[in-house]
Amino acid sequence: MPRAFAPDQSANLVILTVKTGDQQVVFSSDTLLFEAPNWTTDDKWLIFNGDGHLFRISTTGGEPEQINLGDVPAINNDHVVSADGQIVYVSAEDGHLYAVAVDGSEQRRVTNDHDPSFHHYLHGLSPDGLTLAYIGLRLNGDGTNTTNVYTIPAAGGTDIQITDDEFADDGSEFSPDGTWIYFNSERAAKGIPGHAQLFRVTRDGATVEQLTDDERVNWFPHPSPTDDTIAYISFPPGTLGHPADKDVIIRLLEADGSHRDLAAFFGGQGTMNVPSWSPDGTRIAFVEYPIAN
Repeated sequence: MPRAFAPDQSANLVILTVKTGDQQVVFSSDTLLFEAPNWTTDDKWLIFNGDGHLFRISTTGGEPEQINLGDVPAINNDHVVSADGQIVYVSAEDGHLYAVAVDGSEQRRVTNDHDPSFHHYLHGLSPDGLTLAYIGLRLNGDGTNTTNVYTIPAAGGTDIQITDDEFADDGSEFSPDGTWIYFNSERAAKGIPGHAQLFRVTRDGATVEQLTDDERVNWFPHPSPTDDTIAYISFPPGTLGHPADKDVIIRLLEADGSHRDLAAFFGGQGTMNVPSWSPDGTRIAFVEYPIAN
């Protein structure tokens, strides 16, 4: 079921300029709870989901336009945009990934049938546009689940499992050169429930490197398209998963391993789940969810 607003809550679509910290609200709503903005590579559109639907809005503001999903089931907040901006790959509530033409002319399923307990959650598209990176979630008989990083051709084809372990993994996204997949994981939690940090893994799964190690809970690494910095959302210590309605920070991980806070606000789930850099690497789009008073 789609999320619902708390009393007196709204959603603001914000463009943040990384160098200066300046913020611009380009759209606000207290009726449509929207999430997870992608930026198209022509710098003209932001694409987001809300109430199970898909929308786009000009980066200069205005009213959102709904994108025709055809027979695709209701979608969640995991989606990425093709390099030409004509296709959006989405995660649907039936557990599958679909390709949707922005002009409404085509919708097709990308993923394969696994057992009914297996769901796909999309996070990344390779720089050449040929491969999707997703999290495969398998429900276990004891009520727990197992998550790992996978890839699949964007045109459809054979799944490749990249990680194979019991740790909670999420947010798989390609590096700008396509050699690494960035993700968050609890593999370094040291027994602390939910204590996710940032990692990257080579596409053959042979090498895993840890990128953050601090007291906060760090999710959804988004590599800049132009340099070695990584934007991510940081939750308060002790947070389990990536819930909505938390005081969170967008941080920038610098090439030297240091971090810099870009913005602090009320948000969380839906704020920055997907690739959200502008094509020139100077701005980030995100959603905040303030509650009046």
